[in-house]
Amino acid sequence: MAISVFDLFKIGIGPSSSHTVGPMRAAMLFVTALKDSGALAGVVSVKAELYGSLGATGKGHGSDKAVLLGLEGEAPDLVDVEQIEGKLARIRGERRLLLAGEHAIDFIEREHLILHRRTSLPYHPNGMRISAFDAAGETVKEKVYYSVGGGFVVDETAAGADRIVADTTRLTHPFKSAADLLAHCRDKRIPISQVMLENERAWRTDDETRAGLLNIWDVMQKCVRRGCEQEGVMPGGLHVKRRAAGLYRKLSSAPEAGMRDPLTTMDWVNLYALAVNEENAVGGRVVTAPTNGAAGIVPAVLHYYSRFIPNASEDGVVRFLLTAAAIGILYKENASISGAEVGCQGEVGVACSMAAGALAEVLGGTPEQVENAAEIGMEHNLGLTCDPIGGLVQVPCIERNAMGSIKAINAARMALRGDGTHFVSLDKVIRTMRQTGADMKTKYKETARGGLAVNIIEC
Repeated sequence: MAISVFDLFKIGIGPSSSHTVGPMRAAMLFVTALKDSGALAGVVSVKAELYGSLGATGKGHGSDKAVLLGLEGEAPDLVDVEQIEGKLARIRGERRLLLAGEHAIDFIEREHLILHRRTSLPYHPNGMRISAFDAAGETVKEKVYYSVGGGFVVDETAAGADRIVADTTRLTHPFKSAADLLAHCRDKRIPISQVMLENERAWRTDDETRAGLLNIWDVMQKCVRRGCEQEGVMPGGLHVKRRAAGLYRKLSSAPEAGMRDPLTTMDWVNLYALAVNEENAVGGRVVTAPTNGAAGIVPAVLHYYSRFIPNASEDGVVRFLLTAAAIGILYKENASISGAEVGCQGEVGVACSMAAGALAEVLGGTPEQVENAAEIGMEHNLGLTCDPIGGLVQVPCIERNAMGSIKAINAARMALRGDGTHFVSLDKVIRTMRQTGADMKTKYKETARGGLAVNIIEC
């Protein structure tokens, strides 16, 4: 199966790639299909039902809002985030939807958008069914979708197999495992980033790949900047205050502190991660990397490279993202990046692994050292549960990104101090992560029914 770097890094909105970006994209695909088939004009009502983790934590994750926007034809990467609240207020106030942005129907949210909190569909915890009806109440179209993490959406025909729609594009250097990836590097005497770059040529030119990745980097930087400017309390009822702006002022007011305390660098890395995930929590524009819940780790570590490493360059940024994507593909192919399927080890753990390996490469590591860094990044996230308080991507999610960023940097440094040989392979740790996720109780997998979610009193 061929997966592109741009499948791992998608521009979207917060707070969750599987609960916001995926459902929004599924609803958009549904109304687009209605329009393309010529059936849109005959639709008088639509019903959307969310199951499993989508139903259990949908309100906290913004799944309800995402479905409304998607039914109006909005795409996660293109929607104007400044207009979202106004659009939702119109829909709810008028009790009417503009399907695909053009066909008006009555829509009463409590009747037409149902969250099934204790019922799941087959194949994956993030399931949803969308149905369209004509004036006689007959079904015009009905479709089941699964949001399988990272903004990926599949229907029933793909859900039972690899859980992502098969892309049979022939790649220059196909790989299914880290062992395959390292073999390409040894045989061609090229780094992991070059393997990915040459594979991307199946879809686009090198210049197009570079431009696309630099655009991803630009979005990441804008997200950090906005996160450092915004203050106040995040929505959702937990009354969690934004901290990034205050931390930014403190660090900026005393830049010489870094000369006295070299660990001030950690404070900046924490800031970058907090800024991104606070933006994610309020529904701002972020990059899934590989998910929204873990969207702060790759940008934070990439900012560390860009701001603190001598001779950092745009070429290094491109190589970083290519390497991170190669590692992410291994998890997507052989395990999962869905918190609802394997817990937060599949989100923060994978992002930590991606960032660790990517940093090791741009700091001059060999492919074997890169693989070692990626393995360390996941090995010490094994068993990490997904227990969002109130179903919100705030606590422990925001701080968890900061911790994952620091851990990624440390993993890269540890690997670079070695020669690439190590006891546990990346392939084995990925296999272990998948098995651990399968053994994990459902209540610890993005249902908000275990861990911190039930031990913290909401006020």
